[in-house]
Amino acid sequence: MIDSVRRPWIVGVSGASGTPYAASVIRALLAAGEDVDLVVSRASRLTLLDETGHPFRDAHWREDLRRWLARGADGTPDAYDVAVPEPGGPEAAAERAAGKAAGGTVRYWPAGDLAAGPSSGSYPARGMIVVPASTASVAGIALGLSKDLLQRTASVTLKERRPLVVAVRETPLGGQTLRHMVTLDDAGAVVLPASPAFYAGAAHIQELVDFVAGRALDALGVPHDLYRRWEGELGGAQRQS
Repeated sequence: MIDSVRRPWIVGVSGASGTPYAASVIRALLAAGEDVDLVVSRASRLTLLDETGHPFRDAHWREDLRRWLARGADGTPDAYDVAVPEPGGPEAAAERAAGKAAGGTVRYWPAGDLAAGPSSGSYPARGMIVVPASTASVAGIALGLSKDLLQRTASVTLKERRPLVVAVRETPLGGQTLRHMVTLDDAGAVVLPASPAFYAGAAHIQELVDFVAGRALDALGVPHDLYRRWEGELGGAQRQS
């Protein structure tokens, strides 16, 4: 019975620019059959509206999340066909009945709900990724402010010694933010700047986004095929393209 307990990865989305990074991470987690708990900060709703042209609403979160995940990094509205099944919901049940491979499920928690499941260390989570992470969220997590559910859940993740990846999206970085990042590293978090590499032969903005998302998933130990890995061969990406 214990083995059947749902153990999600918690994805926290802060107000920094970079919502395509979060979408890529969530899509890949679901494709890998991993369950996801989603926390979208109040500030990130403005960023989502600006970067996608669409709102993210508590009362319509599944509809808004599905539209967001379907959007490519270049703005293509239906680049991906992504289901957003809730735990125990009809979509998940239909997939099981059809004999399909089990995909991940999604549970959404409002950022203002400090009594939500992930706010407690007894909640059975695997770990957390904050993507993109703003300098404000970096500071709040480093200082243990817990001013909203995103920061509280990150603090819980650290105290429970679970994996925490903080994908910082800011440039340039000021001294105070750098000190906060060192504090997070000292506390056991993986500080992962949203900095794509070019050896993988990216020819499209989505491939640059997927590289960062893939490196974040590498840090969590989640398998994926988001980017071409380095194999010790100069020019390998150009020959394969």
